[in-house]
Amino acid sequence: PIWLVRVDLSDANLLWVDLSQCNLNWSNLNKVDLNWANLMGASFIKANLSMANLFEAILEGAVLNEANLTRSNLTRANLNKVDMNDAVLVEANLNRALISKANMNRSNLNGANLVRADLSKSNLVGANLSGADLTHANLFEANLAGANLRAADLTNADLTGANLNKADLSEAKLTNTMMAETIMPDGTKHY
Repeated sequence: PIWLVRVDLSDANLLWVDLSQCNLNWSNLNKVDLNWANLMGASFIKANLSMANLFEAILEGAVLNEANLTRSNLTRANLNKVDMNDAVLVEANLNRALISKANMNRSNLNGANLVRADLSKSNLVGANLSGADLTHANLFEANLAGANLRAADLTNADLTGANLNKADLSEAKLTNTMMAETIMPDGTKHY
């Protein structure tokens, strides 16, 4: 694997680049263009990826713990099985992103666009999804225990089998939301 720890690649054009298994911990990738990049299994611990373009990038199995992805574009990106605990994704665009079986505990997704995103079987314990757009999102069997979903839009979202125990759903839009076998904020199961 390539080690690029603490490098400054801000504003770099890295379209289609293969940085799979690369270590980019603590690196500055502010406004970097990584559209269609192969970043499978790469490590971005505490990296700055704010306003980065990662359209259709492959990040499956990547480690992004405590990374800053504020206002980044992850439209249609593959984030399956990522470790993204304590990451900052404020106002990030994750439209149609694949994020199943991911660990995103305590991550900040305030105001994020997660329209039609697949978050099935992901861990979002204590995550901040306030004001997030989760319209048509797949949250099948997702763990959202203690998550902040205040004023989130969950219209037509699938929460089948999800865990919402102690989650804050105040002011959330739940129009046509599927909730079969869902554990509700008060701990009861919705059938």
